[in-house]
Order: sequence, then structure tokens, then C-alpha cells
Amino acid sequence: MKLKFYIFLFLLSSAVFAQSKQIETSIDTKKNKIGAEFKLTLKTTVTSTSKVEFPKLKNIGALEVIQSYPVDTVKKDATYELIKRYGLTQFDSGHYTIPSIKILIDKKPFLSDSIKVEVANVKVDTLQQKMYDIKDISNVDNGISDWWLYILILVIIIAIGVFAYWYIKKHQKKKIEEEVYKTPIEKATSLLNNLEQKELVQKGEIKEYYSELTDIARNYIEEAIHIPAMESTTSELIQAIRTASTKKKMTLTPETVENLERVLRQADLVKFAKSKPLDFEITEDRNKIQKVILTLDNAIPTEVPEEEEDQLLNEAQRQKQIKLQLKKKRNQRIGMSIGIVVLLLTATTTYFIATKGFTYVKDNVIGHPSKELLEGEWVKSEYGNPGVIIETPKVLKRMDPLKVLPKSTMALIKEMQLFAYGSIIDNFMVTVSTTKFKTPTDIDLAKALEGSLKVIEAQGGQNIIVKQEDFQTNQGIQGVKGYGTMTILNPADKTSIKAYYELLLFKQDQGLQQIMILHEEGDTYANDITTRILNSVELKKATN
Repeated sequence: MKLKFYIFLFLLSSAVFAQSKQIETSIDTKKNKIGAEFKLTLKTTVTSTSKVEFPKLKNIGALEVIQSYPVDTVKKDATYELIKRYGLTQFDSGHYTIPSIKILIDKKPFLSDSIKVEVANVKVDTLQQKMYDIKDISNVDNGISDWWLYILILVIIIAIGVFAYWYIKKHQKKKIEEEVYKTPIEKATSLLNNLEQKELVQKGEIKEYYSELTDIARNYIEEAIHIPAMESTTSELIQAIRTASTKKKMTLTPETVENLERVLRQADLVKFAKSKPLDFEITEDRNKIQKVILTLDNAIPTEVPEEEEDQLLNEAQRQKQIKLQLKKKRNQRIGMSIGIVVLLLTATTTYFIATKGFTYVKDNVIGHPSKELLEGEWVKSEYGNPGVIIETPKVLKRMDPLKVLPKSTMALIKEMQLFAYGSIIDNFMVTVSTTKFKTPTDIDLAKALEGSLKVIEAQGGQNIIVKQEDFQTNQGIQGVKGYGTMTILNPADKTSIKAYYELLLFKQDQGLQQIMILHEEGDTYANDITTRILNSVELKKATN
């Protein structure tokens, strides 16, 4: 009986152990400053058919979840490794325990390991660190105080656009003074001769040639036989000619009607299907049209009963009136649709400007370069030697230090690696550099900060205001931070902007590690980018 009991305990413990190992738990650091981020990582390996559900949490124990990162998926042979990260923080010092978290794998619960962490106080040395008086309350500009002005400008622009569209559509048909001809056949013959003199075929304007050729034929048919040829399709026109030839007792051979239909079909292909006939085919089509017009003219009876002629004319006018009414209704529908779209667009824009502010609408509709960087896919990488590990919106590209530093400074340097994104005149710039000196030197970070600012000044920085304080990475490495504002002159257009910068410097043995971030002052998105970059800084120790 005891043996069975021990076997049961062994199987139970094995099951619990196997369950706990289903989730691997780790954290980037167990000791951090108040308000700094702990990155908790949960990792599990499953098959392609498994369904894993990580919980959505606002707090994990006594720590607040400030960032729930997307799940990373890594394929390994027939299995998938799912990695979930939570960014945690705490604003009170002390020792805390991150409790176990329940993860569902195929609806079965699995628990992560609990981890103990320490949140340390930030040391403040009032003897070394300068103290400043509390600033007076500043008045914040009302972002929507003049929103009505932007709306008025937008409405005026839209109204001008609608009016211009209507005016052009209404007057797009040019008034061309036509010559007066005695008969329709005389007009058609003259226009055919003028068409050849334009040499459209020789110029490669085949579509325009066929368009004018068929318009000459249609105009003749409309004026001579009283058929609404210009508004009719090819099929409607051919049917109307056959009907008119019967009613008017016109002697037309099937070949004449077929030749006209072939040319009209060919013209439709050229105009709408981008067909390109050969030169001899174009000549044949021109001759066919001329022959058809002459045949039709000869086939029209010299005297047509007045009653029959009036009937045909009334029918033609009725068909023309119907088409004009349909066209008018279609234009009204298009105009109404444009008006509704403009009204909805104006109302939506007005609502968001009134509730969110003009800046919000501008940044989300037109776009903002810093906002796109902040919300894009970030890259974490290592740069230089000794390595600087940093997370940035874009990969930093290797630069040539000789193009930045003076030769006198480069003569003292044994090795320097420089990486950057952007430039001093761009919306956002971040640089990382690592330097090793030739001779043993006691590096003074305050003087190194002054030297870096002189390099910036040589590149166009003016009126540089400097504030300095100690800086400590999440791993506890001490350094110096310089920050402040400057005016940057653009040498291309001679304009200037007010910029904000932060400059971090660390020393290791005979090496110097430096990180610089610069952006336009008042750019809130760039401020968020700067904070995220500085929180991600990790330094590797120098190796000889």
C-alpha cells in the first residue's frame, strides 16, 4: 500500500514539474531604480496546432504593467517558440515578488515562475547637484482657440474646387465657329479633305483620327437622314439606318451598311481597346467612309413625303430629349454625391478639430515624421567597441569620423567608430560613438562634453544652453548627461530652428562611449522617442 502511495506521489510531482517547465520565465534585471522598467519574459514551445492565450494584465502583483509587447514567434523545425514580454514598473522602493501568471495552452492552465525583484531609491546629492527654484506656472496655449479659422479656410478651398469643377464641366465644349455649307454632302466632303491635311496618322495620333473620321460620318447621317447619330451607339445607329432606309425607300445594299458598321466597330476598338490598325487598313477605312457617305447621299429620295419626314424628325427629337434628360439626372446625382462627400468630410474634420485639436488632426491626417518613427518597428542592436546596446526607431548607419572631427583630434585617437541616423538639420537625429585613445588618459567627462558641443557648434549649432547632471544606466554604470537647447542654422536655405538635445558620456579604461539625441524643441513625439531610447541603453565592458 505504501509503495502505491509513493508511486502516486512520484507521478504527481512529475506531472507538476512537467507543467511548470512548459513556461520558461526570465527577467532582464532583478534590481532597478524607481520608475524604471523591468522586462518580464515568458517563453513556451508548442506545436503549430496549439492555441496559446497570454493574459491581458494591468498589474502583476504590486507592479504596474506599463507596456504589453506583441508576441514574438520563432519557428524551430516542427515547433513554434512563442515569446511574450511585459514591461513592469513600481514607484515605491522596496523588495517585491512578481507572482506566477496563468497561461492557457489549448485551454489548459500553466503557471510561470515567481521572481523576486528590488526597486531602489534614486540617490540625490544636494551638495554636488545644483538645486533650482520651482518655476512659475506657465500659461498653455489653447490648441483650438483659432480652430474656426482653419475650418473657414478649408471650406473656402473646397468651395473654390467645387466651383472650378462645375465651371469647367459647363464650359468644356469650346465654341468653334463653323463654316456654312449649302448641303450636308458638301460639308462632309470638305471635312474629309481637311482631316487628311492634318496628317494625324503620320503624327501617330490614330485615336484622334478615327474619332474625327467617324464624327464626320455621324454628323452627315444626322443632318441628311435626320437620325440622332452623335448620341447613338454603333448598334443603335446601324439599326436606325436600316429602319430609315425602309421608311424613306432608300436603295442601300447590305455591303454599304456593313462597311459603315465595320469602320465604326474599328473606331470603337481604337478609342476604347487601344487597338492600332495598320496603315493600309486606315486608308481603306477612310475610303469606305467616303464611299458610304456618297452612297447614302445618292440613295436619299429627292422628295420625301412631308408627313413621313415630320414623323422621323419628331422621333429623332424625342430620342434626343430622352438622352438629354438621362444625362441631366446623372449629372445631378454626381453633383449631389460630391456635395454629400464634401459635407461629411467638413463635418468630420470640424468634429475632430473641436474635440482633439488642430494638431491632432494634422498629425493623423497629413502625418508627422516623429510620430511615424515612434509608432514604427524599433530595432535593438549593438554598436561600436566597447559595445553600446541601444533600441532605436531605425538602424544606425556607420559614418566616417574623419568627416566630422578635426584632424587634430583624430591624431589622439587610436580607434573610433561612429553610427548615426539623421543629421543635425533633420527632424530627429541619434548618434552613437565609441572611442579608444592612443596614450593613457584620465578622461574628464565634463571636458569631453564640452568638446562634443564644440563639434556640434562647428556643424551649425548656435546659442547652445548646457545643463549637466550625473546619469546611471539600468545596470548601474555611472556617466554624465548634458542637455539643453540650441539654435540650428540650415546652410541651404539660411533658416533656423530651436532644437533640444541630450548627450550621454561614459568612460571605460582608455575608452569613451557617447550617445547623442537631437530633435526640434516642443516635438512631443520626439520627447517620447528620446525617453524610450535612454531607457534602453546598455553598455558592454571594455576588453583589452
